[in-house]
Amino acid sequence: MKKLMRRPLQVALAVCALAVVVAAGCGSSKKSSSTTTSASGGGGGGKIQACALLPDTKSSTRYTLFDAPYLKQAFANANVSAQVLNALNDSQKQKSQAQQCLAKGAKVILLDQLNAASGNAITNLAVQQGAKVIDYDRLVVGSKAAYYVSFDNVGVGKLQGKGLVDALKANGAYTQKPVISELNGGITDNNAKLFKQGYDSVLDPLYANGTLVKAKAGDQFTDWDPIKGRQIFDQMLARNNNDIKGSIAANDGLAGAVIASLKAHGLKPIPLTGQDATPTGVQFILSGDQSGTVYKSVKKEADAASKAAIAIVKGNPVQGVNGNVSGTKSILLTPVWITKKNYKLLFDDGFLKKSEVCTGKYAQYCS
Repeated sequence: MKKLMRRPLQVALAVCALAVVVAAGCGSSKKSSSTTTSASGGGGGGKIQACALLPDTKSSTRYTLFDAPYLKQAFANANVSAQVLNALNDSQKQKSQAQQCLAKGAKVILLDQLNAASGNAITNLAVQQGAKVIDYDRLVVGSKAAYYVSFDNVGVGKLQGKGLVDALKANGAYTQKPVISELNGGITDNNAKLFKQGYDSVLDPLYANGTLVKAKAGDQFTDWDPIKGRQIFDQMLARNNNDIKGSIAANDGLAGAVIASLKAHGLKPIPLTGQDATPTGVQFILSGDQSGTVYKSVKKEADAASKAAIAIVKGNPVQGVNGNVSGTKSILLTPVWITKKNYKLLFDDGFLKKSEVCTGKYAQYCS
């Protein structure tokens, strides 16, 4: 998803590149952290007890802006020496990082894998050396991971599907056999498949009974790339004579691509989903360009994952297991659908600042 699909800076830059004018997003003052961070003396050549391997900064900048600092602080607070590393979308680099962590003595690895093949290779390597792996955010299906910590990702997709249907009903299009498109995430990302499973469970029955009509060539994966998403949605519009009345966008970056395309074609906003609750996504919700976004509290996810890792390091039982996904003990958190009615929850939770959203031309929409 992936993101949210994990962030504001990269999404905003992508949207800006698509020629959508976003005053707050294009001027984000947040800076990316370094790709390697250490906690409690875990840097350099010293021994470490835990390691977190994050995937990239492209699919979602959440990994730099949220996951890394949250995880680093959690390990430091528990006096667990650890490293938090980002593979920058390079699966070989991530495997090398895992090897380095294991060489330094890591007994547990939080792994947010880039693809199933590399994820399995890293997990097998860790298990062979006596370490445990916690799949973080994305599950490596069929691997030897000890635990999986994430959100209910099928539930994320269901929120998107229901959110789209509610928006179609609100604007009167639902009873007019509206043409719907779907911009999915990355085809190699298991989360993207789970998101799609969720929203398809809502939409497929409506396609089947004729309430909704799927657009021609209207169901495509995008590699979580807003630029590619823009190109795909342009093509969808061409194939459907500009008659697309609603769209699933798997995250806010892809929603921005849809919005840019609609504006470039002189078309009005349509019911449109998102994910990750980025400042730009929330701005689009307030302005009426986007219907909603899925909020997944990265702080809660990082907290749950770090607690599991710390428990393993200290030889304590892992708390909070509430599911089993593909044979892996799982800690699954609950996502929230954000609209104009409840967007202030993001401020209350400290996930976003009002100054990030209610600025420039968007200030007029904030009460």
